[in-house]
Amino acid sequence: MFGGMNSGTNKLGTVMVPTRFVWPYGGRRVLLSGSFIRWQDHISMSPMEGCPTVFQVIYNLTPGYHQYKFYVDGEWRHDEHQPYVTGNYGVVNTIFIPRESDTVPAILSPHTADRSHMEVDGDPFPAEAMSSTSQAEMDLSRNRVSVFLSSHAAYELLPESGKVIALDIDLPVKQAFHILYEQGISVAPLWDICKGQFVGVLSASDFILILRELGSHGSNLTEEELETHTISAWKEGKTHLNRENVGNSRSYLSHLVHVGPYDSLKDVALKLLQSKVSTVPVIHSSSEDGSYPQLLHLASLSGILKCICRHFKHSSSSLPILQKPICSFPLGTWVPKIGESNGKPIAMLRPNASLSDALSILVQADVSSIPIVDDNDSLVDIYSRSDITALAKDRAYALVRLDDLSIHQAIQLGQDAVSPHGFFNGQRCQMCLRSDPLHKVMERLSIPGARRVVIVEAGSKRVEGIISLSDVFRFLLG
Repeated sequence: MFGGMNSGTNKLGTVMVPTRFVWPYGGRRVLLSGSFIRWQDHISMSPMEGCPTVFQVIYNLTPGYHQYKFYVDGEWRHDEHQPYVTGNYGVVNTIFIPRESDTVPAILSPHTADRSHMEVDGDPFPAEAMSSTSQAEMDLSRNRVSVFLSSHAAYELLPESGKVIALDIDLPVKQAFHILYEQGISVAPLWDICKGQFVGVLSASDFILILRELGSHGSNLTEEELETHTISAWKEGKTHLNRENVGNSRSYLSHLVHVGPYDSLKDVALKLLQSKVSTVPVIHSSSEDGSYPQLLHLASLSGILKCICRHFKHSSSSLPILQKPICSFPLGTWVPKIGESNGKPIAMLRPNASLSDALSILVQADVSSIPIVDDNDSLVDIYSRSDITALAKDRAYALVRLDDLSIHQAIQLGQDAVSPHGFFNGQRCQMCLRSDPLHKVMERLSIPGARRVVIVEAGSKRVEGIISLSDVFRFLLG
């Protein structure tokens, strides 16, 4: 159960925190009651879309300690997986909603004006936050994050409404990428009607590999063949290619990486990290043999990070590391200082570099985006894997040569080819200063589509480092 969204106030000026209550154990009719309504009324709960055994409701709570219980099909129940105590109304669940300044005990943690992300704050960071981070603070914060993720499940990532798009494995590749562009998505699960199962995913990375294959002199795939070349045929060819080059890239995953709605958020995060994928389908089947699977959602690290940010937003003092500057942690990849020979170099390109060079780096360095910098190494833009789907509009991929198209032109082409669903709208660059607190980096990375935050020097915007979603989760999970 999560603490809710942005807090508000009631008519008396009391701060109200929207809080989500979840009953994940099924039933025909589920009601909620608690001390916050003096146990005198019932609040109706609704089944979640695509997951009818999970009931939820959002209710405004005042800061403080509350008790609650569920009324399921005429029987009072409590959730054994949430904190509970024995009180005047039997065994009841408990929740603590802290005030802004409260320090939240480890057991009773809450289930808890827009700026451009190209803007860099120049304000000095408070002196107290610049102090070094102790190992005890690190251990305490990591433990509380781990407890939170372990006690919440993947179904809590599901939005109240929305859609998930899947593609048939026998769909022509060309048509598939037009669908990705038109729907404003960069990844879609693949459905095999013969097997009655989801068997994989098609992503922007596939489109990159296909364009590189089309542009190679020894290619066995022509642009005309994309009209009839199916996703299934492409995946078979990709499997063969990956097996031949197993030493030059990530190991090929021969099976679909997916999670179930009742898997913990910690397990989902670990699976994403271990599999080195950006998203995993959340699939539910009521049959023991896994037949008749339901695709509920696409889980991502950014979605999980958003839950963490929302949960600890009103109790940041319970995670000491949130207020510490990012430069005080072993986090991310940083440009080596003068005289330093160690350190992993950061891949950056000039605007006049070719799109072919950019795609090669995305594939070979296995990164999600590349900072585009001027001659002073100051950030001017960023090119991401997902940007490649803009070339699907009007068959632009067939009209340009990757070696002749500059990154600047490719970005401009993507901005001109705005997706009807707004996929290419919004802030392209997520930026922070090395003195910014960890919570700011986490909030930037929790924005849908964001994979990396570029750390820049105040004023000049010279690139100093990069922090990715994977970096943050490896750090938080220890």
